[in-house]
Amino acid sequence: MAAAARLGALIEVIAQPVYTWLFGIATYGLYIVLWSAVNMVEKIVDLSLTQALQRIVPVEGEDAAHGAVKFALIVTTIPATLIALLATIYAEPLAGLLSAAPEDAARLPDAIALFAWALPLWTFIEVATSASRARRAFGPEIRLRIFWEQLARLAFAVGLFFAGWTSTGLLIAHLLSLALVAILSLRLLGRYYDLKRMWHVPVPASLRANVLVSGIALSPSNIARRILNDLPPIILNIMLPGAQGATAAGLFGIARKVASVPLIVRQAFLYVLAPLSSAQAAHDRTHIAPLYSFSSRLSAALVLPLGGLLILLASDILSLFGPGADAALGALIILTAGRVGEAILGPATPIVEMIGHRTLPLVNSVIGVTAWAAFAWWFTADGAEGMALAVAVGAVAIAVAAVAELQISDGLHPFDLPFLRGLLAGAFGLALLALCGTLLEPIGAPVRAIALALLFVPLCWATLRLGLDLADRRALGPIARRARLV
Repeated sequence: MAAAARLGALIEVIAQPVYTWLFGIATYGLYIVLWSAVNMVEKIVDLSLTQALQRIVPVEGEDAAHGAVKFALIVTTIPATLIALLATIYAEPLAGLLSAAPEDAARLPDAIALFAWALPLWTFIEVATSASRARRAFGPEIRLRIFWEQLARLAFAVGLFFAGWTSTGLLIAHLLSLALVAILSLRLLGRYYDLKRMWHVPVPASLRANVLVSGIALSPSNIARRILNDLPPIILNIMLPGAQGATAAGLFGIARKVASVPLIVRQAFLYVLAPLSSAQAAHDRTHIAPLYSFSSRLSAALVLPLGGLLILLASDILSLFGPGADAALGALIILTAGRVGEAILGPATPIVEMIGHRTLPLVNSVIGVTAWAAFAWWFTADGAEGMALAVAVGAVAIAVAAVAELQISDGLHPFDLPFLRGLLAGAFGLALLALCGTLLEPIGAPVRAIALALLFVPLCWATLRLGLDLADRRALGPIARRARLV
């Protein structure tokens, strides 16, 4: 269910070419930089209380659950609001730190002052939706954040462009979509919690300490992930002057968005396994093993052909982003390969975070960020491609460390014969796609791209049919019956 809901992320990928055609790659790059900065600050401000709720809510009583959510909302949104106010006041000096095209540079202080208020809105959305996820409400939360948020942003952006807002229209559209989703998030919160009870419930010191300690212990790993995702375009923007810096950030942003498609599979399991692992760890940790193994087998069978399709169609996809976007080809291929490797390694990271290993997320963060920083420094002259390589290495290093830690600490690992079956099925799908791509090369790019896209769906059916045993296919529920996988 979560994976199906995550398919709404495709709207975001589809929307990015619209943004680059309407506003230009340089303006789009500036937008990517500002949104990356908001994401970075949010992940620091929220103290990973979003993750702490996944640990605490499933195993506590109703009063404690309501109190934990109330405390998390207060502790995160108030500092986020104060930081937004400071950014508005000091927008002028902050603008001097960033590179922008001449037509955007004049409006940059106003853009920063305006977009700073995305921080409290996004912080509230993150905490409110994570509280719903802690109740195992995966589908509604994901649809709200992925489908409706992206659809609203696309509609606002197109409308504002044709209304004449050609420079700040994308930023305003983002703010409006966040405001809409914040309202809907409050309604979602009211479905799974009693808001009146939350307002009046006391929050004892022991509960406050538990929430803070659980969250702060997870902060390094979450900040590390944000560093790998959001710091690279900021660094590229600062490194290069004027429109060059904005364009480089835009190209990296394009590659990052397209390469995130394989994460639809992985993030579905990240969302689900966090609260499920927390609940299982409170009773019997051995029950985590089949969840871990199943998700790894399914990821191996699906992600290899999906990543292969993206790499084979990389040039065709980038042509949709308008003139100049083809410069992101190398970065796109490198990031996609890294995302595929990260997904195949399975969802060890959220399991490590949720079953009580409070020091291991810090160790993983240090490993990942150190690897990223070393490669970024070494390949800094290669621009977006060098940064993409550094990000891919850092992300895979974190995943490898989590896999090794689960094996050492709890004897959990997914790499058995059924996993090998799924991996071989995925590799078969990848090889078949590559062969078809080579054979179709002479007929021209458009026809080749359409043919490979049409081949992908039946190929996924085949990899699932061959890569998963009957019990795994039955575990897919109604989807498996409708697709005749069982």
